[in-house]
Amino acid sequence: MLLPKRTKFRRQHRGRLKGCSNANTLVFGEFGMQALEPIWLTSRQIEAARRSLTRYVKRTGKIWIRVFPDKPITERAAESRMGSGKGSVAYWVAVVRPGAVLFELNGLSRETAYKVLKLAAYKLPIKTKILEKV
Repeated sequence: MLLPKRTKFRRQHRGRLKGCSNANTLVFGEFGMQALEPIWLTSRQIEAARRSLTRYVKRTGKIWIRVFPDKPITERAAESRMGSGKGSVAYWVAVVRPGAVLFELNGLSRETAYKVLKLAAYKLPIKTKILEKV
């Protein structure tokens, strides 16, 4: 699973999911998956989508993951009393805003690429759109 090697600070504020993404065009591949909703994508969700992509792409194509989970999410221990500071880091998320390109593919036929990206989209808890470079 994806997570940063090291960070400057262990814990972060939650922040807000406001606005649209600037990374909204295909840069590397011919086909891509674009998020249509704001969400925190966990490293597990990204990994599940990546696995479903690599299963079909194999060595014929190339995959680019355009999101990285660099935000730590903390959780308190179960049944612990209030106070005594912030909880420890439980998992990592990528902050995804509407319009962000999540994955890109190259080296596949149009039909195969659409099929593969559709299968990966089932693994994600948001609405997505398939992009094609013109």
